[in-house]
Amino acid sequence: MSAMVSAPIDLVESIAGPRFPAKTDNRLRGLMDRNTNGALSGDEKEELEALVELSESMAILRARALNLLGRKPSSDLRLLISV
Repeated sequence: MSAMVSAPIDLVESIAGPRFPAKTDNRLRGLMDRNTNGALSGDEKEELEALVELSESMAILRARALNLLGRKPSSDLRLLISV
């Protein structure tokens, strides 16, 4: 079932903007690099999978919000495909 709701533009803008904090983004990148080299522990693999899942969810929400605003994602929008 699909329903239509109104939302203030500033609310939709606030959903379109969030990104990981720099520290979290750096941790994600570091884990991805180490994963590429096969150097992750089991706990680190679980952490990486959780961060990737969260990143993908955030990217989908941002893309939907940008679509509602009639804008295209910037070139730095990254969708992490797999770990």
